[in-house]
Amino acid sequence: MSGSLWLKDPGTAVRDTLPRVPEEPRSSGPAGADPVGELADRLDDFVAAAVHPDEVAALLESDGLTDERIRRRYGHEDSFALAEELCARVERRFPPSEDPPGPEGPALPVCLLRGLLFTLPGLGHVLAAPVLAGGRTAYVPLLAAALAGWTWNQALAHRAYTWLGLGDRPAAARALLRGAPVGVVLGTAAAAAVAPLHVPAVLFAAGQSLYLAAATVLLVLSRERVLLPVLLPLVGGALLAVLQPMPARAHIVLPLVSVTAAVWAAAGAVAGVLRRADPGGRRGNRRRGGGPGGLGGSVPYGLFGLGSGALVLHVALDAPAFAVALTLGMGPAEWLLYRFRADSLAGLRACTSPGAFRISVAAALARSLAGYAGALLTLMAAALLLWPGAGDGPDAATAAGVLLLGAVLWTGLLLQAFGAVLSPAAVCCAAALVPLLLPGSERLLVPAGASGVLVLLVCAQLGRITAHR
Repeated sequence: MSGSLWLKDPGTAVRDTLPRVPEEPRSSGPAGADPVGELADRLDDFVAAAVHPDEVAALLESDGLTDERIRRRYGHEDSFALAEELCARVERRFPPSEDPPGPEGPALPVCLLRGLLFTLPGLGHVLAAPVLAGGRTAYVPLLAAALAGWTWNQALAHRAYTWLGLGDRPAAARALLRGAPVGVVLGTAAAAAVAPLHVPAVLFAAGQSLYLAAATVLLVLSRERVLLPVLLPLVGGALLAVLQPMPARAHIVLPLVSVTAAVWAAAGAVAGVLRRADPGGRRGNRRRGGGPGGLGGSVPYGLFGLGSGALVLHVALDAPAFAVALTLGMGPAEWLLYRFRADSLAGLRACTSPGAFRISVAAALARSLAGYAGALLTLMAAALLLWPGAGDGPDAATAAGVLLLGAVLWTGLLLQAFGAVLSPAAVCCAAALVPLLLPGSERLLVPAGASGVLVLLVCAQLGRITAHR
């Protein structure tokens, strides 16, 4: 769940195509008496297509017009006042374009593959079942380790993606190299804290933490296709275990082979990036320009991982088949994030008023949520058919709660993609705490409340034009 929509420099790509603000207003002729009118003539096409005066103000500021220069040249207090005057003078119109706007996202099959790769490691629990004595309680340390790893790796992935967004791939690799082992230690420590005497479960949790760290490295470095062959021993062993009994040794060796291969692939990916950046083996400071800032910027992403992970764990304990569907649903969820981005940019170009744009964003959100709900509902039905012993299935309230939880996860990721991470992190963490005060609320009440709040936040925050610039 670490998809990204990072832009290297969103301003530079469009700045060279914009009209230039004149250095000095002409002082000769009739036009010289009206420098604002001359400026309106020069920026006519841009101002006519602007959805909001703030776009014009951004252009003025990008060309170095300070408030003092605007007061001296054009007689207005600041760039916003001048932009409003320009919009009042220029008639609204929009030049048609044959090229549909929108960022190029990954194809749907690639996103579906990522969803599958998020799900397949769960087959390790199938193989581990005969080894983990203690029944359902044996899985508590595994869940604790998974939650710790999910939290840490979300923050680590954000840190590395930030370096990638700055164009510094070696710095991203170094961040992963330093941070991945910490995640392994945290996951293992969490398992040992909740079940210090359950040695098999703690050892399995350590292997699980190793895999999560390695998978994070490979996914961030766009090497997710490596994970499919890495998981083949695990998948094959789990399928074989369902069909016929296997020796106890196989239940240990096959997951260990997959974990070892994943760690080896991750180490090779990091080493390859660093070797290409420094082919001569010279050490030293290779970073250029500024960095992504302090580590605190990644904390909200970890908190979102903690809150959303806790909500998913409630589903995993009560309806494991639906938890599998939620994980598989991250594939179409990622694709729909890109579709929403493309639809919102199309609305930005087509709408001629802020109100019309807000309606366009709400319609794009409704389409995306409907598409995700349809995909998740299909996956839930398939999981009930294929999951052993799930014939009776959970009740309708639980199913509805899972659909609403899917909306929570998707809208939270959507807000993250647009840089609004504090609000979804706070909502998910608060929602994860509510069941402690109101037992049973996690089935329907918590997902309904959290999804409603996040949908309103999406409409409020992404309905602003500046959120899409």
